[in-house]
Amino acid sequence: MSKKYVAACLFLMLMAGCEQVDNSKELLVDKPSSKQLREFVSEVKDNLVYVEGGEFLMGDFGAKYGKEQLPYDLDQDSKPVHAVKLSNFYAEKFKVTNQQFQFYLQANGMQLRQDLAGTAFEVISQPHNTPAHMDWYEAEQYCAWLKDVSDLPFSLPTEAQWEYAARSRGQFLMVSTDDGTYKATRVPATEDDGPRGINISSSYDRMSFAEKMGWRTDSITPLPVDMFPPNPLGMYSMSDNGQEWVKDWYDADYYKYSPIQDPQGPENPVSKDSYGRDLKVARGQGFANPSWGGGVNVHRNPAEPHGYVDASDMVSIRAKTARCVVNSSEPLK
Repeated sequence: MSKKYVAACLFLMLMAGCEQVDNSKELLVDKPSSKQLREFVSEVKDNLVYVEGGEFLMGDFGAKYGKEQLPYDLDQDSKPVHAVKLSNFYAEKFKVTNQQFQFYLQANGMQLRQDLAGTAFEVISQPHNTPAHMDWYEAEQYCAWLKDVSDLPFSLPTEAQWEYAARSRGQFLMVSTDDGTYKATRVPATEDDGPRGINISSSYDRMSFAEKMGWRTDSITPLPVDMFPPNPLGMYSMSDNGQEWVKDWYDADYYKYSPIQDPQGPENPVSKDSYGRDLKVARGQGFANPSWGGGVNVHRNPAEPHGYVDASDMVSIRAKTARCVVNSSEPLK
């Protein structure tokens, strides 16, 4: 089975059987005032990282440039390695949080999606500082709203921008941690506990957080967005704690014809899932672990943008998160 579907079945089972324990303050109920909106935009801008553009080799560089001189990805969609030149941009250092996403919903007179009511989605949507889970269209609309309220060119990142930032401006870093490696405590695994992540989350970190929150989400629990150190560029949890939506339509062969300058992905849908539905790209990893890896910066994940998972249109937005970018070379005011 492909790496792209690991843990999906387990999460779907848990989505239907979790008790809700509210361990956070109530999220915003009334429509925000103009002052609150200004403060929100200011906070978002304060958490942007400037990413100086440049040229890098995108794709699975492991065989030639990796420490072990071996491919990092068994799939072929991350090949061939190809040159990409990117313009300057800004990127959110954190994934979009529940607090931010629900502020956006309230500002637009909307509410959390109801097709997942009564599931684990309601539970994990409570804490302010854990990632908001959403489908591609919700992510795209959130970034478009930021553009409207900030007068800055916010959008979802392109796949090339995402990888460039995850690799700290295209360095040959395997994972998006503080030093490009996985680190964990040297604690033997037991029935109840085991190694904790030092620079990236482990299953035991997620199990511990679930227990603290009173959840039944076990090892597939979302964690606070700033729980582990950022990569050298200043970006947090790009290799774990939820795959991230990017702008691009998915095409397994896109790297064979991708333009060099600021690639945007295919102009139209190319690939389809087994039910004939178009696919977008999600990058990163839902639930990485220092013990077995995962979250390698070059991995590509085809994902149905609505979150549909079967012929009956059952919905799962398992570990689907987002962060926005600002496509501007000018200093932000």
